[in-house]
Amino acid sequence: LASREGKGHIAKMKLYVKNWCPWCIDAVHWLEERGIPFEKIDVLADANAYRHMIEISGQRKTPTLELPTGEVLPDFDVGQLEEFLAAHQVFPAVS
Repeated sequence: LASREGKGHIAKMKLYVKNWCPWCIDAVHWLEERGIPFEKIDVLADANAYRHMIEISGQRKTPTLELPTGEVLPDFDVGQLEEFLAAHQVFPAVS
């Protein structure tokens, strides 16, 4: 089966958040401002998602980002997010 790619993305990345978390709010705004598709998952509203986030990241802090390829960035700020996405060729680094 061939998969269609749209703007370099095969599937959306998942952003695990707690809605009151200031770093989560920053990450959501940063991704939205750049038009990067992602699925926002509130771990306080979804116990299964919270367990999955802990399983993949080894910790309970948010935000946590999971790429469709399985790479995970736990507990980050937007600077770390930009570096991670550039390193995984999801978004080009700002020069």
